[in-house]
Amino acid sequence: MKILAIDTSCDDTSAALIAENRVLSNIISSQDAIHSRYGGIVPEIASRTHFLNIAATAKRALSEADVSFDDIDKIAVTKGPGLLGSLLVGLSYAKGLAYRFKKRLIGINHLEGHLYAPFIEKEVKYPFIGLVVSGGHTSIYKVLGNEKIELLGTTRDDAAGECLDKTARLWNLGYPGGKAIDRVAAKGDPGRFSFPRTALADGSFSFSGLKTAAIMFSKKYSDKIKDMMPDVAASFLEAVVDTLVIGAVAACKAEKIELLAVSGGVSANRRLRTKLSAACRENGIELLMPEARFTTDNAAMIGFVASMKGYDKNWTRLNASAVASI
Repeated sequence: MKILAIDTSCDDTSAALIAENRVLSNIISSQDAIHSRYGGIVPEIASRTHFLNIAATAKRALSEADVSFDDIDKIAVTKGPGLLGSLLVGLSYAKGLAYRFKKRLIGINHLEGHLYAPFIEKEVKYPFIGLVVSGGHTSIYKVLGNEKIELLGTTRDDAAGECLDKTARLWNLGYPGGKAIDRVAAKGDPGRFSFPRTALADGSFSFSGLKTAAIMFSKKYSDKIKDMMPDVAASFLEAVVDTLVIGAVAACKAEKIELLAVSGGVSANRRLRTKLSAACRENGIELLMPEARFTTDNAAMIGFVASMKGYDKNWTRLNASAVASI
């Protein structure tokens, strides 16, 4: 079965071709250069840029896979969560294709796509604990099987990636913030400064206190923070990473599950991968993380989830939702 997948959940326009659990193509048109001048994503600009890019991105995905629209068996598209205007661009385009070429269509939850990203082109193993950590989401799930997903905890305020983006903007390090802090932190000492780690008893996450600590630190050392920035960035990143590692390992222990799958844009962070690997080895937990190309928002993960599902019989009623839960 050949599946054309489309993802326009936030600011990256992506289209992919999936066939029998193989990724034939996975095209991502990034908007980083556009939004960097604002220090963050501007929703209206994101949706308008999707509108300009979507057709060319889909055609490029088909061309790279050497597949035509007529060869497609099913179309998969992200239905939420995400920026509503962005989601509607992808959904409208997918519906138009389904109608024009008389194809089956299915709407896929973006978070479910991230959850399964570590298994792309691999065999899915159950049960597993899934940690989705990105610019807009920090959530942890227990996955017992296809369609058997339980939310164990989520962030009470900022997502981890959002915290990194806002702090990078505070320190004028650039955008996207996670990549910028990771780059600067690579030259610093993560043990020089102390930033708070918040571990909540119910398994939830919180990063607002850490963000506030960064603001207070900047005020206290305003005259010399620039010279200390590698150590400051490394220490701050260490606090974000420790919070995620503690939460993920605690969930595995509490649920007595020995497989942890971590995904989302922040999962590409080098320090997070290093510390998670070490913590999982120490606790007898198998760790799965996606290839770098599948960590950010991408259509391949949407197509992969679609390959495990059927299709929406009444797809004309399919609509976008900015806050869709799994």
